[in-house]
Amino acid sequence: MEELNLIMEMAEEAMNNALEHLDKSFINIRAGKANPVMLSTVKVDYYGSQTLLSQVANINTPDGQTLSVQPWEKTLIPDIEKAILVANLGFNPMNNGESIIISIPPLTEERRLELVKLAKAEAEHAKVGVRSARKEANAELKKIELSEDELKNAEVDVQEATDKFIALIDDRYQIKEKEIMTV
Repeated sequence: MEELNLIMEMAEEAMNNALEHLDKSFINIRAGKANPVMLSTVKVDYYGSQTLLSQVANINTPDGQTLSVQPWEKTLIPDIEKAILVANLGFNPMNNGESIIISIPPLTEERRLELVKLAKAEAEHAKVGVRSARKEANAELKKIELSEDELKNAEVDVQEATDKFIALIDDRYQIKEKEIMTV
């Protein structure tokens, strides 16, 4: 029975990892509101090495449509502006001598639909991860010594966990879709 519990724990952990990955992916899909995470992939040339923007500046959101980047060294302002442009995020940074201000353009209907498609693809990817964990768990169950009834019950438990995680993924997708489509 200990093997059975171990297999169930591993399956649930793998399913939970798929859900966590989905959450991280959804953070990177912007919904029109300014969020410091939008600049999480921007790297700045800092004394010859590529460094994440968040490690050389404070990134704030003074309001829902604006990002403010306050570098720790004023000499970095031109490099940060260049890095934001090179990152090709569709932002136009403005330098006021002290910091960089980025106005987040409102999303067009077409762009919103693209983002919903992207969110849907990420949700489907997470579901594939959950189903893969189910498949692995069922394969492991067949390897251990179980009676036919025990095997059936264990497979039912794995399926229930799968259904629970698929429902969680669907819920998160619905929330993200609503967030993206809300103007």
